[in-house]
Amino acid sequence: MMRRPGLGPVERLPLRTRVMAAFCLASMAITSLLAVATWQLSSSYMLDQRERSAVRQARVNARLVDATMSRRPAGLPELLTGLGAEVESGVLLVNDGEWITSGNLVNTRNLPAGLVAMVQGGRAAHQRVVLDGVPSLVVGLPIPAAEASYVEVSPLRELDRTLRFLSWMLVAGIAVSGLAGALIGRWAATHALRPLTDLTGVAAAAAAGNLAVRLPATRDPDLAPLSAAFNETAERLQRRVARDERFAGDVSHELRSPLTTMLNAMAVLQRRRDELPPSARQAVELLGADLRRFRRMVDDLLDISRGDDELVLEPVDVAELVDRACATLPGTRPPVETSGDATVVPADRRRLERVIANLVDNANQHGGGLVRLAVLSRDGRARIEVDDAGPGVPPADRERVFERFARGSPAARRSSSAVGVGLGLALVAEHVRRHRGTAWVEDRPGGGARFVVELPAESP
Repeated sequence: MMRRPGLGPVERLPLRTRVMAAFCLASMAITSLLAVATWQLSSSYMLDQRERSAVRQARVNARLVDATMSRRPAGLPELLTGLGAEVESGVLLVNDGEWITSGNLVNTRNLPAGLVAMVQGGRAAHQRVVLDGVPSLVVGLPIPAAEASYVEVSPLRELDRTLRFLSWMLVAGIAVSGLAGALIGRWAATHALRPLTDLTGVAAAAAAGNLAVRLPATRDPDLAPLSAAFNETAERLQRRVARDERFAGDVSHELRSPLTTMLNAMAVLQRRRDELPPSARQAVELLGADLRRFRRMVDDLLDISRGDDELVLEPVDVAELVDRACATLPGTRPPVETSGDATVVPADRRRLERVIANLVDNANQHGGGLVRLAVLSRDGRARIEVDDAGPGVPPADRERVFERFARGSPAARRSSSAVGVGLGLALVAEHVRRHRGTAWVEDRPGGGARFVVELPAESP
């Protein structure tokens, strides 16, 4: 059997995060390409312009040196000093193998040997180098008439600062572009996923039992079929549930008359069971137990079919109601624990009594026996806790036990002597929901299950 491959690290991320990351990476990739192109073009252009300017200036200066050497050699030192001060660079002249320097002092040993040899060989050359940690441009020109070589070293500090500033600006632009892409991705994901968010909310409400919810109509051609299909499905499900409830109500009403007759006949037989032989007496007891269970099932079906009936709300002391409801139930029970605070809530007394009776009956019949009853006040809400001594409810079944006709696992049903029809806890959930409360099951400290009901104290 083929196994379904697990999700990768990217698929584990929320969809909104993945959309944001995609926009961020795409924006940074595009901006990076533009930044690299801008850097290449700008740096090449500025370096080319700086080199051309330096070469032109060096040629002019070389002609001046050539003219001075041929007409007035004594003025050469003064000219070199002026040239070095004018271009803020180092000026070097090789004449008869002797170096004459001016301006910024440059160690002749640091000059590129290849460039010097090329100039001395009668060819002009220029090269970018780093001298004493300063990027510089070295321009060499031969002076054939004087059999000399003219070398001019121009520092590129300003150009280097400009290029550094440009590089930082481009890097900052890439970072800002990535952030802007992430923000745009979040905005786009939020707007694109809004229909999915609406669908999730409506589906959650329908799953919670509110089948009247519908998706709003939309003109979007991509979303309109989804909205229409969901609304049609919800409408059909609501009609189906309504038909089932009407059917359950009609059947329950039809069964009440013959059931009442059978219960009355059973009461007569039970009053005269001492006159019956042992085998008949045992049959009467078994039949009486089944009839009581049948009556409980019919009452549950009637309650479910009357789910839309209006609640008759009145102030109810939950602790007093729990104590009174349990007093009418068979068997012994522990005393009701109370927190001492007021636990009065607006509630339908009959339905709340049914909630308590069903929880206690569930603990006695399916939970190994009732071990604790408590009525507490927590954050303005009345809290009812019913603890049993059973094996507890597995986490995977803690929501399913409140569904209609949920009867536990097959092993649990085989090991239980009291088998129900799975409507008691469903009625608990339904009545509590209509009171704007919540019901759930959790582990009891020390083992067993704890069924909890919380009801708001404020008026619904």
